[in-house]
Amino acid sequence: MAADQLIDDIRAASRRMVRELGFMNSTLAATNYSPSAVHTLLEVEKQGAMTAAQLVQILGLEKSSVSRMLSRLITAGELQDVPSAEDARYKTLQLTAQGKESVARINRFAALRVREALQHLTSAEQQMVARGLSAYATALAACRQGTSRPAREKPEIVTGYLPGMIGRISEMHARYYSQHYGFGYFFESKVAAGLAEFAGRLENARNNIWLAVHQGKIVGSVAIDGEDLGNNEAHLRWFILDDECRGTGMGRQLLARAMQFCDEQQFSAVQLWTFSGLNAARALYESFGFTLSKEWQGEQWGSTMLEQQFTRNGK
Repeated sequence: MAADQLIDDIRAASRRMVRELGFMNSTLAATNYSPSAVHTLLEVEKQGAMTAAQLVQILGLEKSSVSRMLSRLITAGELQDVPSAEDARYKTLQLTAQGKESVARINRFAALRVREALQHLTSAEQQMVARGLSAYATALAACRQGTSRPAREKPEIVTGYLPGMIGRISEMHARYYSQHYGFGYFFESKVAAGLAEFAGRLENARNNIWLAVHQGKIVGSVAIDGEDLGNNEAHLRWFILDDECRGTGMGRQLLARAMQFCDEQQFSAVQLWTFSGLNAARALYESFGFTLSKEWQGEQWGSTMLEQQFTRNGK
C-alpha cells in the first residue's frame, strides 16, 4: 500500500498538471474545441481511421457524449464518415483536409509547451519525467479497464559470483544515478573498476556478494568487503536494485543476508559511504542499526555532493 504522503504528493502534482495544461478551460490547445474533441482529433490522426466505438473505449466517455461530440466535429468540417473498405454497412471516422490542418496546429502548440517546460529540467530529469508519466498513465488505464498486474515470480538470492555480474551491477548503478543525479562515465567506470578488483578477492572468506536474480537477470546486489578497510571492519558496497525490484522488500532481504554474514564473521564494525538525498536507502540502513557518523562536501562520485559515512557497530 502506498504511503499516505506519497498519495497526497501525486494528487497535488496531478491537480497542478491539469491546471497548467489548460484542462480547467472550456477549450484546449489554442483551439475552439473542448479537451475531449481535441483528444478525438489526435487519436483519429494517430490511427488514420477509427470507429466511434473505438473512441468510446480510448476516451473513457459515455457513448452518447462521444456521439454528440463527433456530430459537432463532422458539422465543423474536421471529420468525415467514410464507408469501411471491408464492409460498406459500417463507417469509419477520418480527418478531412481541414482536420489535418487543425491537428498540425495542435501538435505544434503542444510540442512548444513541452519543449519550453523541458528547458527547466536537467537531461536526467527529462528522462525521469518521460518514463514516470508513461508508467503512471499505464497504471491509471489498468485501473479503468479493471486489469491488474499478474502475479510475479519473486527473485531468488544467489551468493557469490555470476557471469556478467560486473557489467550488470555497473549498468544498474550507471542508469539509476544518471537518471536521478546526472552522474556520467566517471561514476560508471569507478563502479566497474572497483567491482572488477573486488571480484578477484571473492574467494577470500571475509568477502562476499549477494545477487537478486529474476529469470536469469540480476536485479539487485549488495557486497561485503572484509579486507579493504582493515582494523577488522567490513565495508558494505554496491547496494543497488533495478527499478522493477524497488518496493518489493528485496533490498531488505539483501541487507539482511549481508548483516548476518558480518555478524558471523564478528567484524568490529560495518562502514558504508553514500551521499545525502538517498532517503529510502538511509531509512533501510538505519533499520539495520547504521548511524550517520560523518558528513562532508566531496567529489568522489564525480560531482560535488554532501557525502556521508554510516557505521554499524559489531555485536
